[in-house]
Amino acid sequence: MDLSFIKRPHEYSPRRVYSTTGTDWQGRVNFDRLRKDRLNRAKEQMKKHDLGGLVLFVGENVRYVTGVYQGNWKNNIFIRYAVLPRDADPILFETAGSDFECAKIDAPWLKGRIRPAITWKWAEQAEEMMAERMAKSVYDALKEHGVEKEKIGIDIMDMRAYQAFQKLGINIVNCWPAMSGARVVKTPDEIELLKISSAYGDASFWKIKNEWLKPGIKEADITAKVNEFLYASGFDFVYDIIVASGGNTSPYRRWHTDKIIRQGDLVIIDINAIGPGGYFVDFVRCFKVDGKPTAEEKALYRETYESMNAAIEQFKPGNTTKDVAEKFPVYADDEFGTVTLQQFAHSIGLSLYEGMWVSRAYSLDYPAEIKQNMCFAVETFAGHPAIPQTCRLEENIVVTDKGPERLTLFPFEEDFLS
Repeated sequence: MDLSFIKRPHEYSPRRVYSTTGTDWQGRVNFDRLRKDRLNRAKEQMKKHDLGGLVLFVGENVRYVTGVYQGNWKNNIFIRYAVLPRDADPILFETAGSDFECAKIDAPWLKGRIRPAITWKWAEQAEEMMAERMAKSVYDALKEHGVEKEKIGIDIMDMRAYQAFQKLGINIVNCWPAMSGARVVKTPDEIELLKISSAYGDASFWKIKNEWLKPGIKEADITAKVNEFLYASGFDFVYDIIVASGGNTSPYRRWHTDKIIRQGDLVIIDINAIGPGGYFVDFVRCFKVDGKPTAEEKALYRETYESMNAAIEQFKPGNTTKDVAEKFPVYADDEFGTVTLQQFAHSIGLSLYEGMWVSRAYSLDYPAEIKQNMCFAVETFAGHPAIPQTCRLEENIVVTDKGPERLTLFPFEEDFLS
C-alpha cells in the first residue's frame, strides 16, 4: 500500500474503516493473507518454544491456525480439534456429519486436510474408549510428520484426554506461552477487523443514547435491541450486552435484569461482541437518563475517566504492564491479590481475553512487555461503598509505534466532564 498521502499505516487510522463486503476496485481486509499471517505467527512461536506440534481444542485457537469457524456454541466443548505439526500445515478434525461436509466446502485453503473428529465427552461408559480413539487420531497425525516423540503443546486439558495421551507416550506440555505469544501481537488485517467491530460498537451506543435509552424501558430491552442490531449487521456472535442501571451500578451488577430504568438513573452498558470478521469489540459507556448529573456523579465519572486515560497513555512499546497497573485505582485486586476485571486491561482479538491481562494483583511485581500491534480493552470503575449509583468506562486501543491509538470513538458525556 502506498502510504505517501496518509503518512501512517492504514490499520492505525480508526476513521479509515473498510467495508465488510468484497470488491474488485479496492484492497480491503485480505482474508487469505490474514490466515497465512496468523499461521506463520503460530509456527514462529512453536519454534521459539521448541514444540514439535500443537493440539488445539479451544475454538479461537482452532480458528487462528485453520481459519475455520462453525458457530460459537461448539467452540470449547471438545467436539473438534486441530493438530499443527512443526514445519507443516494444520490438520482440522471437524465434527463428523454435516459439519464435516461444510468444512470441506467452506475451507478450500486446507486442501483436504480435514478429518472427522472423535468425540469422547459425555460418552458415559464409552468415554475411556472414545478418548483413546481421539488420542490415536492425534498421534497418527503427529507421527505422519515425524514429531510424535517431541514436546507437543496442548491448550486445554481434560483428564480423560490427558490419560489417553499419556498412554500413547505423547509428551504433552502447555501450549499457551506459544499461542499467546502469537495472538497478542496482531497482524494488520486483524487490526482492520477490530476497527470494523469498533465502528459497529460506536453505532450501537449512538442508538442506545439517542433512540432506546429512556425512562420506562427495561435493562433487558436494551440488551435485546443491541443484540438485534449487531446480528442484523452480520456479527458472528453477541457475547454479552451488560446493562446495569440505578442501584444495579453500586455494587456493579455485571448482567442485565428486567429492572425498569428510572428517570435520573445512571446506566452502565458494556458491549461484548464478535464482529463480522471474527474479532471482538468490548467497551463501556455510562449515561444519565433524562437528567443532569449531580456533583457527586460528575466526580465519580471524572475519577473513572481520568484513571482510564492515565492507564491508556502507558500503552507504548517498551513500557510494561507495571506502568499501566500503577495508574489503576487501588481496589479489591490489591486487597485480595486477585483480578476483579474492573480496574483492569486485557488483550482482545478472536477472544474477549486474548492472552494478556493487566491487574494490580500481579502486574506490579511481574511486569510483561508491551509491544507494537498489541490491542487492549482498558477499563476502570469508581466502586465505593455507600453511594447509590456509580460509573464505569472502557476503551479499545491498538499499540502503535507512537503509542496508543483508540479504536472506539463514541464520545464521552460532556455533562459529566464540564
